[in-house]
Formats: sequence, C-alpha cells, structure tokens
Amino acid sequence: MPDTNLNSADTALRARARRVIPGGQWGHLDASRLPDGYPQYFASAEGCHLVDVDGRRFVDLMCSWGPIVLGHRHPLVEEAAAAQARLGDCMNGPAPVLVELAELMVDLIPHADWCIFGKNGTDATTACVTIARAATGRRKVLVARGAYHGAVPWCSPSVAGVTAEDRAHLLLFDYNDIESLQAAVEQAGPDLAAIIVSAYRHDMGQKQVLPTAAFAQRVRALCDETHAALILDDVRAGFRLHLGGSWEPLGVRPDMAAWSKAIANGHPLSAVTGTDRFREAATQVFTTGSFWCGSVPMAAAVATLTELRRIDGPARMHALGERLRAGLTARAAHHGLAIDQSGPVQMPTMLFENDPEWKKGFAFCAEALRHGAYLHPKHNMFLSCAHTEADIDAVLHAADAGFRHVAR
Repeated sequence: MPDTNLNSADTALRARARRVIPGGQWGHLDASRLPDGYPQYFASAEGCHLVDVDGRRFVDLMCSWGPIVLGHRHPLVEEAAAAQARLGDCMNGPAPVLVELAELMVDLIPHADWCIFGKNGTDATTACVTIARAATGRRKVLVARGAYHGAVPWCSPSVAGVTAEDRAHLLLFDYNDIESLQAAVEQAGPDLAAIIVSAYRHDMGQKQVLPTAAFAQRVRALCDETHAALILDDVRAGFRLHLGGSWEPLGVRPDMAAWSKAIANGHPLSAVTGTDRFREAATQVFTTGSFWCGSVPMAAAVATLTELRRIDGPARMHALGERLRAGLTARAAHHGLAIDQSGPVQMPTMLFENDPEWKKGFAFCAEALRHGAYLHPKHNMFLSCAHTEADIDAVLHAADAGFRHVAR
C-alpha cells in the first residue's frame, strides 16, 4: 500500500522515483509491499534506530534486512572503514586487509580451509554451486522447495525472464524431510554435484522451521556417500546464530558455505568458505567482479567479526530475542489473540493464526509503526547487538498497541 500522507517528503520522493525508476523501486526493499504508512526513504540510522525522511524515529527490527548486526554506524566498524578509505578502496588489486580477513575467517570457521570474496549473497551461493560442479564434474544440484538462494535465473523466486534451461539440473526436496531428500538423491543418480541447504527453513510468510539433527546428519551422510558437496547457505543467518556456522550446534559441517549480510555490518561484502577438497576447483572457476576486492568493506568485516567474537554477539542477541518472544506471547494472550512465533529468537518471525492473507499482520504492523517500532508482517526480522532491554521493551509497548488494534 502507498503512503497515504500526500504532503510527506516520502510521498514526493516516491512520485519522483516512479518517473525515472521502473515501478519506483525494485526487489525486497519495495515499501509498497508493506502496510500502509511504511516509509520507503530514510534520512539516517544509528544503533538500532531509524529516522525516515519525514522525521519519524523507529526501533529497527529489520536491521536493513539482516546486514546490521552490531548496530547502524557502529563506531569501531566505521573507524576501520574510514581508515582504509583514506588509503584506497577500489584499486588495481586488493589491499593487505584481504589476506587479514581471509585468515580471520579461516580461524573463526571450523570447516574453512580457504576463503574467497564477492559482493552479494547471490555471488556467494552461485560461486558455491559452480565450484561444486567444477570439482565433481557433475550437474545436478538439490534445492529445498520454496528456499531462497539468490536473485539470478538458477535460483530466483520469480520465473519472469527465466528459461527452463536455466534450471534444467535443479532437483527439489522438502526441507527436514529425509525421505524426500533421499528420493531426490536417487533421482540425481551419479550426476549429483551438490545439495544446498539454508541454515533453517525461512520461507517468507510461513512458519519458520529449524533443522532437525537427524535431517542435517543425513544431508551430510548422503553427500559423503555420493561424493557430492554439502553447501550451507548461511547468507541470512550467518554470524547471528553461531560464529562458526549455523549448523555447528548440530555437529554438522559443510564442504562449502555462503556468507553475506552480517559479515561487514552493512558494508557490501560476501564470502565463500570451503574445505581443501574444493580448493583446486575454486582456482579453476572464473568468479570475479569490478568491486569484489574493495578494501573498505573488508576492513569493516575484520572489525565486525572481531567485535562479534569479543562480545559473543550471538549469545547477546539470543538473550534479547528470548525477552522479545516472551513479551510478545504475553501481550498477545492479554488481548486474546493467537500468534505463532517461530525460527531462531535472534531472527524472529511472528504470524497471526488464522490469517492466511496476513490482514491481521498488516494491521498489527501498521499500528506498531505508528508507535515507533519497525516490524514486518510476514518476513523474519533481525535483532542486533545494538538493541538493549529498553529497546525491546519499547518494541513490546508498540506491539501492545498493535495487538489492541487487531483485537478491536
């Protein structure tokens, strides 16, 4: 829905944008898909707070859809980025910080023997698949139904402009369903190059599902039996659930993992980590980009990962997430409303029961926004280390107004 305030700065910017940008905005950042009153344009951000172009201030529970893990404009990160910017960013080759960051990631991530970098999560997932095919000499890749792995033809959620040939070698299985997984492996036969899995099932608008240990272990065993690559898509969840990889608590390590979002606290960067088995193949495939050796994001990533390790960021976000989840449960019950909270508490998803078209969710979020909390009606949200108990309580106060509105 559009912003209904015809005199707002946001409305004026949207009108200008529609004249020069197809649809006015593209992709997942299109605010027209959000409840009425949600801003498209922002003036500033700091810590866990956003200020839109009309001066409204919100506690941010989307964290730029995941990249902000320490807080907007975190001083240590911005100081490291600025120091590198004074020396150079996009040069004829990388700065020494490239090696420093790769060493840090190999030290931090148990499965990682090597690391390469890109700019977006799609770069990383696509590189993983390409390296797996180069290493195995095979074509088939198994993907869970409904999973999101990027925005290029082989994995895009939209079929506009996509040909059947783009996905000719993808086979589908159901997340957490071992029987479905094994059937897909059998269908691929000796042509199986890789199984790519998300850290957990985070399909938009649906209950989020954590992987079972049995499922994760079976994925690992099937890849071992067939000599295929196990690729963990940790683009969304990486560094929020566990600094060594989101499946570390399950005792399952991938052959390769794709990282982005939280790796550099908002600076554009992605990475692929892998085991020695795939090292040679990583040298054979041609993965590159004009900005893939940008030194400023790499300096930001060193600062981000160092700070996350120092403060045990995942544990901090987990504690705050528990506070949020308990508070939402209590307030919904107070208003006689049934909600379903799912997924990791650091990446909360809240849906209303009996709300197939998310009408309750839209009404709830619109009212919460008016009370200063930026939530999402059907996508998982994100906590950061910048949130405090007071910020969570402010969100719960706004949520109470939202629940009251829905109950009425």
